[in-house]
Amino acid sequence: MQKGPKPAELTLREEEQKGLEALVRRHTTPQQLAKRGRMILAAAEGKRNAEIARELGVSVDTVRSWRGRWISLQAVPLTELSVAVRLMDVPRPGKPSQITAEQRCQMVAMACEQPKERPISHWTGREIADEVMRRGILPKISPRHAARVLKKGISSRI
Repeated sequence: MQKGPKPAELTLREEEQKGLEALVRRHTTPQQLAKRGRMILAAAEGKRNAEIARELGVSVDTVRSWRGRWISLQAVPLTELSVAVRLMDVPRPGKPSQITAEQRCQMVAMACEQPKERPISHWTGREIADEVMRRGILPKISPRHAARVLKKGISSRI
């Protein structure tokens, strides 16, 4: 006996099924999209969210979210919204970063240097912000934001 509420039913049209299978098999498909495609295919097989989550190593909320999103987009023809586009992230709210990848790299490189002309043993948020503006890397940055940028480093969220 399966536990939990029965998830929303997801039925694929033939062209959706073929599109998803092709996307999942393609070697050039980003892994995130392929995983989402597998979620939709598994949901169409009648699997429950918890089962899909266990099989794919994601949270039940993630499966529920992508199942709901796919169902909500099914009214839009594939000619207007491809399978791949349906599985992409939506833009995040908030103002996009004004700091370029190059500026971020310059900040990280600067922070890796030993503070030369300053009588300090290590960089603080204030020292970093002052030096970034002095070197012209950025015209203006707060100490808190400078510290956050460096704490994040050159991670995947540039």
